Amino acid sequence: MLVNTNDILLHAQKNRYAVAAFSVYNMETVQAAVNVAEQEQHPVILAVGERYFSTVDIEGLSSMIRTLAHNSSIPIALHLDHAYKKESILRAIRNGFTSVMFDGSPHPYEENVRLTKEMTEIAHLAGVSIEAEIGSLARGAFSDEEEGSGTLTDPNLAEEFAKETEVDFLAAAIGTVHGLNITEPAIDLGLLEKINDKVDVPLVLHGGSDTSEEMLKEVIKRGICKINVNTDVSIVAMNFLTEALSKGSYSHLSNVMEDMQKEMEKYMSNIVRVFKGDYTSDKSK
Repeated sequence: MLVNTNDILLHAQKNRYAVAAFSVYNMETVQAAVNVAEQEQHPVILAVGERYFSTVDIEGLSSMIRTLAHNSSIPIALHLDHAYKKESILRAIRNGFTSVMFDGSPHPYEENVRLTKEMTEIAHLAGVSIEAEIGSLARGAFSDEEEGSGTLTDPNLAEEFAKETEVDFLAAAIGTVHGLNITEPAIDLGLLEKINDKVDVPLVLHGGSDTSEEMLKEVIKRGICKINVNTDVSIVAMNFLTEALSKGSYSHLSNVMEDMQKEMEKYMSNIVRVFKGDYTSDKSK
């Protein structure tokens, strides 16, 4: 069933677990993520980045996702990731996305607040939840995300920002990067604790790829409810295709899907599932 993303994350926040948000681009990535969710009986968020709007038929993809969600007993959310344009947010809302992310982090703080408030009003009028970002993730290796400043989130500004913009969940920069780490990751768990103490809404970890299982467990303990995963799954797919081409062997795309699904399972079963709390017995609440 397709549900509002905030419904999933509020339940995760209440029961102290997290939900994976897998980036999807086509039928294979969508089906891999849904298959994992069905297998683990755990909610999942399917995320589509604004930067793929030029190559992905959003209308067709969202229609397929809505159909798969309708036939599933697992809560599935459809999320617009890292949108910088109002037109992209409006397009996502028209096509049944259940949440959107407006990324105003490239702007000065006051402008980020002003623009985010405007996007929040639009989303809430449509019954759609919204994510925003304060602070900015740097770009690591194998990432096509826009370069960020790497500025960590200020807990006091995060509190002020969340209250003023009325966003539903907040992405906090605590030391992860988009893509793979170029140097040893320096995730600031103390900073995350301070942000969690100041902010009431669910917190989001961008740059979940290339973060150790133990570290992901620690950030979930400290309030992270949504973990974005993209690069690790994409690399698995590219490695599969590269190996197949080097051997001169024929591989169907369904074989690629199987490898991507195994990588998603690692996050869902070994990390997120440990913290699923009482979801299976409490999903009516």
